[in-house]
Amino acid sequence: MPRLMPVRKTPAILSVLALSTLALAGCTVGGADAASCDRAAGADASLADLIQVTGEVDAVPSVDMYTPLEVPSDAYVDVEEGDGEVITSLDQAGVLDMTLFDGETGEQLIGTAYSGDTSGAAALSQWLQQFPGLESALQCASEGSRIVAALGADGVTEEARTGYGFSEDGTIVAVVDVRKVYPEAASGTLQYNDGFGLPSVVRDVDGRPGIVVPDTAAPDDLVVQTLIEGDGEELTIDDTPMVQYTGVLWDEKTVFDSSWENGSPVALTLDGGVIEGFSQGLVGQKVGSQVMIVIPSDLGYGDEGQGTIPGGATLVFVVDILGVEDAPAQ
Repeated sequence: MPRLMPVRKTPAILSVLALSTLALAGCTVGGADAASCDRAAGADASLADLIQVTGEVDAVPSVDMYTPLEVPSDAYVDVEEGDGEVITSLDQAGVLDMTLFDGETGEQLIGTAYSGDTSGAAALSQWLQQFPGLESALQCASEGSRIVAALGADGVTEEARTGYGFSEDGTIVAVVDVRKVYPEAASGTLQYNDGFGLPSVVRDVDGRPGIVVPDTAAPDDLVVQTLIEGDGEELTIDDTPMVQYTGVLWDEKTVFDSSWENGSPVALTLDGGVIEGFSQGLVGQKVGSQVMIVIPSDLGYGDEGQGTIPGGATLVFVVDILGVEDAPAQ
C-alpha cells in the first residue's frame, strides 16, 4: 500500500532555479570505457539538498524531500557509491531495486520487492522502456550504488504514468539501488590457439564476436578452445552462468542465434538446460573467459535438428562467460 513519507512542505522554487542550469555531461549509452566514466560531471549536487534518503541500501528507503518538487529536466545524484562492476553499456545485464515517490506530495508510490534476490538479471536498458529518464542516472554507475533521480515530464513514459496511476506530467523521484551488474563481454588474457582448420574469431570494440568458418570439413568430435582466459571461478555442472553467445552453422556459415543480437545476455542452466556439447564445453572454464565450442550433431540437435537448425548440423558457438547467477532467494 502506498504511504505518505515525512516531507517538508516548503515550495521548491529553489529546486527549479538550481536545476535549470543542469548539464548532463556523463557517459552515453553505447559502451563507454569504465576508466573514462565521470559520475560527478553528470550529477546535480543540489538534489542531495532537496531530497534526503535514509535507510540501509538493501532495504526500502525512506525519503524526506521539499515539496512540491518540479524539475525542468531529468537529474540524478549518488547517495552511495558502490565499488562493484561499472555500467558502461545499458545492454549489460543487471538487477535493480527501485522505489518511486511523487514529487508533488512526497508520497511513496510503488517499488520492487527488495528480497535480496539477484537472480533473473536482464538488460538494464529494459528499464528505459518505462523510465527513459534513468538513462543518465544508470550510465557509469557501479554495483552497490544507491542513486536518487528526479524524473521530469519526459522521464516517465505516458504508458507508465497511466498504468501506474501517476500524474500526467509531474516529477517522479526514483531511489535506485544497483544490486548486480554483469560485464558486457569477456575480459581476460588472450590465448594462443593453433586454429588450423577451425573457425577464427574477430571482435568488435564492444567485444561482440564475429565468426569466420573455413571451407573445410567440420571436425567429428567436440572441440573447445579458450580464446580469452578470465580469472574468475571455474564453472561446475551445477552453475547457472550468465553469458553472451553467438551460434553459427558450420556448413551454411550463417548465424542461427545470438544473445548479442537478441539484446541481452542470458542465464543458462548447464545441467540439462542446454545441449550436451554446450555444457561439456563450458564446465571447467573460468568466469571472464571467452570460449569457442565446435559441437558435432550427436552432442547437439542430432539427425532431427530443431527449428532453423537442420539435422546433422555441426554448430559453432563463441561464448563469453560474464558471471554466475546466485541461487534465487528463498
